[in-house]
Amino acid sequence: MAWALVSPSLNLSLPHTTKTNFNRTQWFTTKTSIAARTTSIRANAADQKQPKDKDEDTTSGFSPFAFVTDNPSSREAIQLPESPAEDGNVGEMLYRIEDKGKEYGSYIKSGEFIWFVRETGSAESQRGTIVFLHGAPTQSYSYRVVMSEMSDYGFHCFAPDWIGFGFSDKPQPGYGFDYTEKEFHEEFDKLLDVLGVKSPFFLVVQGFLVGSFGLTWALKNPSKILKLAILNSPLTVSSPIPGLFQKLSYVLKLEKADVYRLPYLSSGGPGFALLEAARKVNFRDILSQIAEGFASGRWDKPILLVWGISDKYLPQSIAEEFQEGNPTAIKLKLIEGAGHMPQEDWPEKVIEALRVYF
Repeated sequence: MAWALVSPSLNLSLPHTTKTNFNRTQWFTTKTSIAARTTSIRANAADQKQPKDKDEDTTSGFSPFAFVTDNPSSREAIQLPESPAEDGNVGEMLYRIEDKGKEYGSYIKSGEFIWFVRETGSAESQRGTIVFLHGAPTQSYSYRVVMSEMSDYGFHCFAPDWIGFGFSDKPQPGYGFDYTEKEFHEEFDKLLDVLGVKSPFFLVVQGFLVGSFGLTWALKNPSKILKLAILNSPLTVSSPIPGLFQKLSYVLKLEKADVYRLPYLSSGGPGFALLEAARKVNFRDILSQIAEGFASGRWDKPILLVWGISDKYLPQSIAEEFQEGNPTAIKLKLIEGAGHMPQEDWPEKVIEALRVYF
């Protein structure tokens, strides 16, 4: 399941931007090298990772914050020791984590801004195009496993980092981008044109804030949507809104959380895009738009809800309430052992659900 760069037919390379240039041989060599390096880490941690009784305390050692369970994805994930210094130079360890966040993506000029876009499959894929949209404060990295597998099933997949997030441009407010819903929609339209995404396409959305903007974009562009899949996202006015979304550590295991945090640490201020967008959005108004816009009589395209039931922010009742608003169009798939980001916690089950649905 090799990752693909942006299709050569698009000819989107930029003279002054960095672009990943992995060929298939390099990809497998790199993968083998990483696997060899992490074998010793797993071996050293093996004694701490033996199965425990349900009643036994699981907070010691490498804790997944009571989120990630013993599923195939978690067992195969690269595990880092709690103290990176125990496995080598701290700077090298952090650099290796940051590199993981940039793998198999390209910088794409669209309008006045440069987006970081991950892509798998090709324009010749037989089953159509899937666009994956992340929420705040994360990035498209969360979809890497799902995208890779879905391209193996014949789909062409794109996952951009929203402007202000991940590795895409982070313009200062007042300099061409003010982090409003309208501007996010406008820039997303431009990106779809540059990528050559033909309508209708499949859309997958997850998460808070910019994830919600992905859903309101769909409401304004129903003719461009073939089918919609929603992973854990606020969907009704009763959806809890965490105070600035709490800390990322409560959602992801430590090593993955660092991948999401590092781009913010180098952007001139931790999460300023998140702060700007959150300051300018009326959450209740957005949630009302979503609940009413996807209700019976107003939306008739198929919707699949893929819901991690261990979500500490959004309970299962939110998904059920949303489904009750349009039971004919909305199908609910619950995933045990997954939390707020099921595409990270248990991507295999997300892939299975999407493959059957799409």
